[in-house]
Amino acid sequence: MKTKIFCDIADYSLIKKFNLKKLVKGFTTNPSLMRKAGAKDYSKYSKQILKICKKPISFEVFGDDHETMKFQALQINSWGKNVYVKIPVVNSKGKFTGKLINELSKKNIKLNITAVYSASQTRKILKCLEKKSKVIISIFAGRAADMGKDPIPEFKKSISLSKKFPNVEILWASVREPYNYLQAQQLGCHIITVPPSIIEKIEKFGKSFESLTIETVKGFLKDSKKSKFKI
Repeated sequence: MKTKIFCDIADYSLIKKFNLKKLVKGFTTNPSLMRKAGAKDYSKYSKQILKICKKPISFEVFGDDHETMKFQALQINSWGKNVYVKIPVVNSKGKFTGKLINELSKKNIKLNITAVYSASQTRKILKCLEKKSKVIISIFAGRAADMGKDPIPEFKKSISLSKKFPNVEILWASVREPYNYLQAQQLGCHIITVPPSIIEKIEKFGKSFESLTIETVKGFLKDSKKSKFKI
């Protein structure tokens, strides 16, 4: 199985650019990326993106209680057939959103359950799902590693648990380096979501150690000449 690459971005111009790449199979956004992109009207900005993007794309709710999140989820779902509604696994108070996940799953709404860190969370999510509704479970590898936690065992367990659910895909989130793509593929992750700068590096995969050595030395030499260093 080849791991699908999604682009993690909300900037309209970058989505327009990366939407043309065959390597990119979909997109993920979140409220932080939307704010960074300069979105003022969440719905209007998202619908503008959907005019150019027909690949799978996730838009996240930003409510913090059941009813608000449910209302937002239903609205987001109505925007297009390629839309996945992103639901955090818990709200800001740490309350599991299982009831909401179950309700939306029963309506056959495509979901992306986000901010997941552990296999125990994956297990809880799976218990809430209908067998037919399409669901992505986004596990935050990079953020876990930043805190000294090894995310690999959690991926292995989560992927194993999800094998009974052909409608569920496990996504490697919060990428830190291009090599994460190979790690995700070796593990059997269905998707990895990657920022534009790292996608461009993945496209350059294949250089030999020898060529990398020469390229590195040339870079050092070039900078030393620019600086007119002398000893």
